[in-house]
Amino acid sequence: MKLHSALIPFCLSLASTLSLAQDAKPASPPPQTPPPALITPEVHSDNSVTFRFRAPNAQEVKLTREGAQPLAMQKDESGVWTVNTAALPPDYYGYSIVVDGQRLIDPYNPLLKPNLLSTENMVHVQSERSLPWELNDVPHGEVHHHFYRSAVANDDRDFYVYTPPGYDPAAKKTYPVLYLLHGYSDDASGWTAVGRANIILDNLIAQGKTKPMIVVMPLGYGTMEVIRAGWGGISNRPDVREQNLSKFREALLTEVMPKVESEYRITKDRNSRAIAGLSMGGSESLLTGLNNLDKFAWVGAFSAGGLPDPFDKDFPGLDSKANQQLKLLWIACGTEDRLITANRNLREWLKTKGVQHTDIETPGMHTWMVWRRNLTEFSGLLFR
Repeated sequence: MKLHSALIPFCLSLASTLSLAQDAKPASPPPQTPPPALITPEVHSDNSVTFRFRAPNAQEVKLTREGAQPLAMQKDESGVWTVNTAALPPDYYGYSIVVDGQRLIDPYNPLLKPNLLSTENMVHVQSERSLPWELNDVPHGEVHHHFYRSAVANDDRDFYVYTPPGYDPAAKKTYPVLYLLHGYSDDASGWTAVGRANIILDNLIAQGKTKPMIVVMPLGYGTMEVIRAGWGGISNRPDVREQNLSKFREALLTEVMPKVESEYRITKDRNSRAIAGLSMGGSESLLTGLNNLDKFAWVGAFSAGGLPDPFDKDFPGLDSKANQQLKLLWIACGTEDRLITANRNLREWLKTKGVQHTDIETPGMHTWMVWRRNLTEFSGLLFR
């Protein structure tokens, strides 16, 4: 193709302009090499743990670990902050990194501790003699995840069901059931993802230490408004507390229980039905179980929280007649738990009413390390 002679000067000028523009354009910076991955948390042979976190521009970084005081971390020349713990007893520990006052997740650790208000990581300090909540080469049950629309709470929610090894939905054999409730800020996965309830049951059943049972783990809120109220939502909003507890009880009794007991091979009588939970779930277990003794013969509370005095208001009519119906009323709390006084007050009140119960106090704070042990001991007492 020939260019018209009149266009030649214009084209030469345009080419010159483009060339100058390209020369003037700054070169693209070379791609940055990502920093090397950190080995964290690093569990040592003596059960001490090294935590690392990269934050070159931070002024202060701390490690917060479940059941312990925060530890200050130290920064090196590459901007990596490090702290070493003392030797830790074997267990799973929740932790997070606090950077200049902001709680963060460790990006190099995939082991998470889910929570509706503050998700954290976990570190596993393994035992030589396997703990009840550590995986072993034993027959394993199954964990089923269900979703449904709640008319009581007017929302979509979920629950989990553990079926023991050898469970056959087509067989005639039926099983007792434990309704196991999580604490405030947990979601319905709390007892499996963090409490490792399914692993505990697998191991204890294999060892003959507990009866094969079905475990139902529902979402423990009657209204999600209590979560939207944030930390302190139960104590600071008594109206929300009452709504949360009453609607949870209604959702459990009228929605979750009929559904699971029609779909699973569950023995449908009160002597084969237990309810237990931790913290908020401990209070829900007491309020639901002790006020519905026609449905539950076994009741357990682990570090129950949210039960204000006077107790007569929450347990109207509870007296020594309950002893004829209760197979077990088991109330446990850690001695360093902030709720130990409230739990002791409740137990003293039960004594004045002539209600028989088992008092359990163990070392420990308001932590999963206590509640895993509670479940291990409590489940071994059920359905005997």
